[in-house]
Amino acid sequence: MSKVVKMLKNNLFFAAIILAYIVLSFFSPNFAIQGIKNSGYYIKEMLMIMPVIFVLTALLDTFVPKETIIKYLGREAKTKGVLVSFVLGSISAGPIYAAFPFCVMLHKKGATVRNIVIILSSWAVIKVPMLLNEAKFLGLEFMAVRWVLTIIAILIFSYIADKIIKDKDLPQIAEEEKHGVTINTDACMGCTICTKKYPELFEMESKKATIKEYSDLDSGKLNDAIRSCPVLAIKYIK
Repeated sequence: MSKVVKMLKNNLFFAAIILAYIVLSFFSPNFAIQGIKNSGYYIKEMLMIMPVIFVLTALLDTFVPKETIIKYLGREAKTKGVLVSFVLGSISAGPIYAAFPFCVMLHKKGATVRNIVIILSSWAVIKVPMLLNEAKFLGLEFMAVRWVLTIIAILIFSYIADKIIKDKDLPQIAEEEKHGVTINTDACMGCTICTKKYPELFEMESKKATIKEYSDLDSGKLNDAIRSCPVLAIKYIK
C-alpha cells in the first residue's frame, strides 16, 4: 500500500489526468475518447522529440562554457542579450515544450529571466517558419504588423517578468563540483543504461537514475557507465 501511495505522490499530475478522463467518460464519453486520442498523439510526439532534445541540451551543457552564456545572455549583455534571445527563439525548431529543458540549461549557466522569457515567447509565436506561413496565408502586411506588435508585447512582458521573478524563484541547480559520483538529474532521460552497466551503484527512482550508497567503486564498471550515458549525465570527481 505504501508503494502505491508513494507512486501516486510521485505522479500526482498524471493521476489527476487519468481521474479527469474517468469522470469525463461518465458525462461525455465521445469527448473523453477524443481527449484520449489527442493525448495519445501528443505523448507519441513527445516520445519522438524529447530524447533528442535532452541529448542536444546535455551536449550544449557540457561543451558551451558558462562564460559564453553569461556574455551573450547574462545580466551584463543588456541589449545584446535581448537581440540574441530573439534570434535563438526565432530560428528554433520543434514544439514549445522542447524549449523548457534548453532554457533550464541556459538559466543554470547564467541567462537572465528576461532573456529566457524572450526565448520562450519567440519560440512560441514568432518562429521564422511560422512567419513565412503567416505571410503566405494572411498576407505580408498582416504578418509584419502582427510581428511588430508581438515584439513590443514580448519586450514589455519580459521586462515585467524579470522584475517580478527572481533567479532564486526558479529551480536551482548547484554549481559547485561535488566529489564522488554525481548524476545531473535534469539531463537524465531514464534510459536505464547505467543500471545495467553498474547495478551495484545505480538504480532507478521516479524514472530517473539515482546513486546507491557505496564505500568502494569498481572503476571499470563506473567508467563504462559514464561513457555509455547518452546525455553525459554521470560525473565522477575524486
